[in-house]
Amino acid sequence: MGSTWIGVSYMLRARKKTIEMFLNFPIMDMNRNVLHVNMDNVDQSQVDRMNAFWGDASWRKAAYDTTQNLFGWEFKADSTKLINAFTKRLKTIAGFKYVPDPILMCNSNNAPIYYLFFASNNETGAKIVKDILHKYRNKGFK
Repeated sequence: MGSTWIGVSYMLRARKKTIEMFLNFPIMDMNRNVLHVNMDNVDQSQVDRMNAFWGDASWRKAAYDTTQNLFGWEFKADSTKLINAFTKRLKTIAGFKYVPDPILMCNSNNAPIYYLFFASNNETGAKIVKDILHKYRNKGFK
């Protein structure tokens, strides 16, 4: 999780709506270091890294669910919920008009490594990237 939301937001303020961005959303790193079943076992430095990447601690609402039990315990949600929340964040918080569905990149064992996001305010660029991502999805990429 080398990128930070502070870096993304700085680029957005300085860009005057002319930037197009590819972003590596490191889901494997997140799963290994932060998104544990029991958050009490997560090192605070890893939580801080996740907060820096996301921009605040709101990622916990997307990563964990309390609705599936009577006691309000947190259970790890499906990664799709986290991906959808980040897509929404790029649109609403960062202000990108076009954020096509990201593509999941896996290793040779088909284990998820990262999601490749694209975000832009340029409709033409978004169409081109959306077509490219669609072609890769048809070749077996998720």
